[in-house]
Amino acid sequence: MSIQTEKLGLIEWILRINDTSILEQLSEFKYQYSKSKDWWDLLKKEELESINRGLKDFEEGKTHSHESVREFYGKYL
Repeated sequence: MSIQTEKLGLIEWILRINDTSILEQLSEFKYQYSKSKDWWDLLKKEELESINRGLKDFEEGKTHSHESVREFYGKYL
């Protein structure tokens, strides 16, 4: 069974639930699950490398002021 088929089966099952205690438990599970996933852990390797390059540039003073960036890119805005 594919994951999509399983998801659809769960959705159909949830739609038929009338017991509020089960719905509350599912809501709590969803809340706890969403708290356990940090967006940082979901980043791709390339994204992490890009962020780290930016942090390194910042530490080395390789930055531009907001004004200079607005002046350079202003024609595109």
